[in-house]
Amino acid sequence: MAKKVLIVFVISILISIRGFAQVSGSPKDSIDITVIDSYVTPEIPHTFLLSFFTSVNCKSKVVIDGKYTYAVSDILTENHNVKIDLTNLHFRKKEIPFYIIVDDSSGNISKSTINTFDLPGDIRIDEGDSNFLLLCLFGATVFALPAPVYVTGPGGNYFSLTKEIPIISFRSKNFIYPAGYFSAEYSYVFKASSKNFLRIGYKELFETPVFQYISPGVDGFTDFRGFNGISAEVSLGLFRMLNTFTLYTRYRYNFKPGEGGSQFSEISIGLYSSFFSVYF
Repeated sequence: MAKKVLIVFVISILISIRGFAQVSGSPKDSIDITVIDSYVTPEIPHTFLLSFFTSVNCKSKVVIDGKYTYAVSDILTENHNVKIDLTNLHFRKKEIPFYIIVDDSSGNISKSTINTFDLPGDIRIDEGDSNFLLLCLFGATVFALPAPVYVTGPGGNYFSLTKEIPIISFRSKNFIYPAGYFSAEYSYVFKASSKNFLRIGYKELFETPVFQYISPGVDGFTDFRGFNGISAEVSLGLFRMLNTFTLYTRYRYNFKPGEGGSQFSEISIGLYSSFFSVYF
């Protein structure tokens, strides 16, 4: 009974929180953002000119390339304009994405869709650090690191290593984290009778004010030897690293339906990244 209650509880969280997100983000609560101009001047110093209107009086800011944030309007207004000197900014491509964040007098916050502007041909594209290849290799090494896991159940306590790879992700309105994703995960449990596990599952991500996100999810798993079951889990994104990875902690409850004594729990800490995920 406890196992069924836990599964129902996790699924209820997915449905109820998603329903709340849809209601709170409904069109009647959103603030319309209409971009008028967004381009870079050809003259030196190259300057990004941005102007837009909002449907109500708002304060506003713009996020460029996901890493540079500038205030546009510090007072409540419907007409927003800003000039940003690009001289000391570093980019790795010619087409630069940006999005706008606005908040009105009632504290309602809205974000625009992602827009882009093109850099003039004479702006040098930054290759990153002196050895960009080493930086890429470092990032790939960090991504490949498995997550340490503490496993406990009727059979005893074990140490495990697991690696999850998000396969398919669904875009969200804020563009920082996906709304949810399907993942594949391989785990190896040391000294246990069942050592190898493969999981396929789905997770929802909801950003929170204090932490990066909370993510309930459900998985199906197999040990390739007839031990097939279901997992209910919840993850907490703690903080971002290198602007690419998020350190998270996770609790997961596993069991085989109809088989008593098959349940076991996992507590893990790891790094989340959707670098290799396909987005829809």
